[in-house]
Amino acid sequence: MEKAKGSENAPKKSFFKGVKAEFKKIIWPDRMTVTKQTSAVLVVSIILGVIIKLIDMLIQLLLGFLV
Repeated sequence: MEKAKGSENAPKKSFFKGVKAEFKKIIWPDRMTVTKQTSAVLVVSIILGVIIKLIDMLIQLLLGFLV
């Protein structure tokens, strides 16, 4: 038993229609919000990177005394 070719394409079309409908429901952030959030992520990432580097240097220094 084979399915008709028309029925194979129908689910794909309805899927993409559903995706399009869901994308219309999304409330996209404005440019200022995106800029603020991006800046916050960058600042926190840099601060955490510096903290990790300082902890790493401290551990290396302490292990240097043991060896």
